[in-house]
Formats: sequence, structure tokens, C-alpha cells
Amino acid sequence: MSAGLPGEAPIRLFLVDDQELVRAGFRMVLDAQEDMTVVGEAGDGLAALDAVAATRPDVVLMDIRMPRMDGVEATRRLVQAEGERDGGARVLVLTTFDLDEYVFAALRAGASGFLLKDAGPAELLSAIRAVHAGDAAMAPSTTRRMLERFVPQLPDAERERERAAERRAAAARLDPLTDREREVLEAVGRGLSNTEIAAELFLAEATVKTHIGRVLHKLGLRDRVQMVITAYETGLAGRPE
Repeated sequence: MSAGLPGEAPIRLFLVDDQELVRAGFRMVLDAQEDMTVVGEAGDGLAALDAVAATRPDVVLMDIRMPRMDGVEATRRLVQAEGERDGGARVLVLTTFDLDEYVFAALRAGASGFLLKDAGPAELLSAIRAVHAGDAAMAPSTTRRMLERFVPQLPDAERERERAAERRAAAARLDPLTDREREVLEAVGRGLSNTEIAAELFLAEATVKTHIGRVLHKLGLRDRVQMVITAYETGLAGRPE
């Protein structure tokens, strides 16, 4: 059991899954932690919207495939709604499939990471704490593999036209960044850790963290997951063929 700092409020969690037994299993593990408490649950995305607004959790554990409203749309609406209040809930997507296109869609919708449902308790708890702390709940290299799998495959001529348009848009989108910040963003997009970036760019690891914070602020990104996505969408990290 891992406790938070003395006097620190526990991480408030909300469970969204259409299988009651799955929710019960998660609740049993999570409520056993001194630094976590489950404040609510819902059986589908639609039911979760009002319930999350009422309970104000820190982290929402979101299933993907559910009736009435799936996890992608629910994530999009929750992130939009929660972004309007200070300290809004972050979404951790749970999936049965390692490379599920719906998971990628949920990340683009604003989820802070994803985790397989067959992950062990230690991995689940670590992911929740990472998301709550504002970090990604997966290695950037995992996100990179997902992006490589789901980048749209366009006909050659159309692909070149789209790439040219993307390069023009990217130049404007990344204008706020310094050259060093672009280098750090590109390295994050390649799946490098802070330690690896520091070694490659001959920087202190603390300096790398500072640059990452500035990139997040200047581009209005939530976390490292969105940095990886941005590096690919702008072409900074290169497009997989």
C-alpha cells in the first residue's frame, strides 16, 4: 500500500465501465490504497457525464466500448467540460486491445494516457498516480507505435499535397517555440525519456523538464501524450511511411 504525504487529500477516482464485475474489481483494489478513494461509477459514458460533474474526481478511469456513449465521445465531452474548472479531472483510458483505433481517438480527444485491462495492480496504481501528477500514463514509445499504426494511408499524390499543407500549418503552429524547445519536442515525439533527451542535447535533466514545461504552456497542451501527438501531427517528429 502506498500512502500520500501526511495531510494530503487522497486521489478521487471515478470508474466508467459497462461491466459491473470489472468496476467491482477495480474498486476493491483502489479503495484499499491509503492515497486513493473511489467517489463514483457509471455503466456508460452518457451516465458518467453528469455524475463526474457532481462528484468532481481527480482521475476518471474510462472504458472504451460501452453502450449509449462510448469512451471516446465521453472523454471528449469530459475534457472539454472539466477544462473549464481549475484542477479538472484527467482521463485514463482502459482497453482490452493493445492497438485499438478507439484508444488513439480517445488520446486525441484529450485522454492523458491508456492502460490495458489485464495490467497488474501495481501498474494500474502507478498509472493513476502519474496521470494525477500531470504526466503520461505510458511510455512515449508506446504512443509512438500507436501513431505509426493509425496514421492515415493516403494515395501518393494526395499524401504529398496534404503533407505540404501540414508543413505550412505546422510552421505557424510551432512559431511560439524556440529552436531548443523544438528540439526537445521532436525528441519527445521520438519516444526519448528526459534522461535520453538530456544526453542527446547535452543538457541537464532539470533543464529538459523546464523546456517541456514551456512547450506545454506555449502550445496549450495537457501532458506528454499530447506532445507526442503534436510532434507527429506537425511533422516535427517525421511521418511513418
